[in-house]
Amino acid sequence: MWSNVLYIDLDTGEHTIRDRADLFDKYLGGTGVATQLLLEECPVGVDPLSPQAPIIISIGPLTALLPCASKAVSMFKSPLTNELGESHVGGRLAMAMRFAGYDSIVIKGRSDKPSYLSIHDEEVKVKDAASIWDVSSIEVTGQILRNVEPGKGRRSIMRIGEGGVNQVRYANVNVDTYRHFGRLGLGAVFGSKNLKAMVISGTEEIEIPDMSAFKKMYNKLYNSVVDTDVMDKYHDLGTAANINVLNQLKGLPTKNLKQSHFENAESLSGEYFADNLLFRKIACSNCPIGCIHIATLKTQFHKGHEFEFRHISYDYELIYALGTNLGITLAEDVLRLIDRCERYSLDVLSVGGVLAWATEAYERDLINPSDTLGIALRWGDTDKYLKALDQIVKMPNKFYQALAKGTAVAAAEYGGEDYAINLAGVEIAGYHTGPASIIGQIVGVRHSHLDNGGYSIDQKASSQQLTEEKMVDKIIYEDYWRMVNNSLVCCLFARGVYSEQIMIDSLASVGIIKTRDELEALGKEIFLAKYQFKKQEGFDLSRIKVPSRFYETVSQLGKVTPETIDNMLTLYREKTGV
Repeated sequence: MWSNVLYIDLDTGEHTIRDRADLFDKYLGGTGVATQLLLEECPVGVDPLSPQAPIIISIGPLTALLPCASKAVSMFKSPLTNELGESHVGGRLAMAMRFAGYDSIVIKGRSDKPSYLSIHDEEVKVKDAASIWDVSSIEVTGQILRNVEPGKGRRSIMRIGEGGVNQVRYANVNVDTYRHFGRLGLGAVFGSKNLKAMVISGTEEIEIPDMSAFKKMYNKLYNSVVDTDVMDKYHDLGTAANINVLNQLKGLPTKNLKQSHFENAESLSGEYFADNLLFRKIACSNCPIGCIHIATLKTQFHKGHEFEFRHISYDYELIYALGTNLGITLAEDVLRLIDRCERYSLDVLSVGGVLAWATEAYERDLINPSDTLGIALRWGDTDKYLKALDQIVKMPNKFYQALAKGTAVAAAEYGGEDYAINLAGVEIAGYHTGPASIIGQIVGVRHSHLDNGGYSIDQKASSQQLTEEKMVDKIIYEDYWRMVNNSLVCCLFARGVYSEQIMIDSLASVGIIKTRDELEALGKEIFLAKYQFKKQEGFDLSRIKVPSRFYETVSQLGKVTPETIDNMLTLYREKTGV
């Protein structure tokens, strides 16, 4: 139905458009097609920051058509983990790609000078970005590009800040101000290619083969989202509602996972943010939910009554990473830290992880003031964390160079691996709920809590009798079916709406006929293809080491034992063949 792939060579500035129906007919789009393109385009063993390493962005067959089908998928080799890099984003990007007529974009090479990509329908140009290369503010870069590029209303703007320019290994890519390709370092890959930004827009109309069937499906989904309570949580308090919930369950990582509850959680709760700081809620294109919560931060920039107001998006993961994980007690201080990460285009979860490890290492005298350049890292000291953040981006010495490569690298160089809170080299999401959460993030293709929702399996296990094997089976089921969801590409927040049958019916409404068995087999095939890439780049589940802190701190299900994790990993490998 849609199968255009735009190939861009930054070395020459040239581009080609190819019909890849061979991929889209089989793999639908999104993560399925992006995985195949990565296997085609990424040389085995390539440096993630070399010109030969590709950037791939893909959308799916439901993009810009059905409610909550609002995501784009990026695929690359991660400079943080040196294996599979995958990140998803909302905003307007998926819609803009659909209107421009591109279902996937493949970018290779390296520009010989600072550049940005301008894509408007079939007009594709590599433009000079010298004037914005050193602009540190994501907002200013976006404003400049909005003033010089066409496509208002059908346009998406991606850009990197100083963290990406300097190739911090967990730099992200800001998309449309409030969304991000957040994890695993795509911003560093942009920086390595001298690529400051991308602007995409288009004027294509979307043709539907059977408008009557499509309208019926659209209305059914819209009513499910708007007229039921399935999505209420995401619009009301947003995911920040999880702060109080997980704190009560003893599943909220605190102070580098020394604790699983935070005595000051109420002051960082979704309720507190909503009552005191919430400014507005916005939605991604083609989504009626409005889950993006934006707070107002009032700061004084000059003596006297001289203030500025910053608008900063927040959610549960950000509050955990730069709040409870660092012992921060004021919501306004969390916003200050988020804002600094936004300015630099850094992954907040990785920043929270490296700062938490560094704080404990400083506390234990593993590192000293000569390493930190005089910054005395202490739990809850926001000003010190802001100064450390500046140094991570500038990388003035060996210590900050190590922090810029992630927690696992820093701990390998300085010690403290037992409390370097990462799984498979990735700083964890905000869940310490039990064994399924740990296993889920280890085995997940992008080591994300959203790969398989292990944390929610732990929560089910708290009220149901789930054996280790049952938990593994549930993780595998989610691993496979989320590959299907992410090929469509639907927002995972709406996974309660897009059931197996709804996915089948949604595809049929745009002329794609698939059975349940076909989709299940496809999900498994995509999953195994990703593991093919992971293995060829050196990833090996049998060599994964879990820091002992995960076993020392009580979880929602009590203390997790190494024997449980080893047994579940063995079961997982036997059942999946990875």
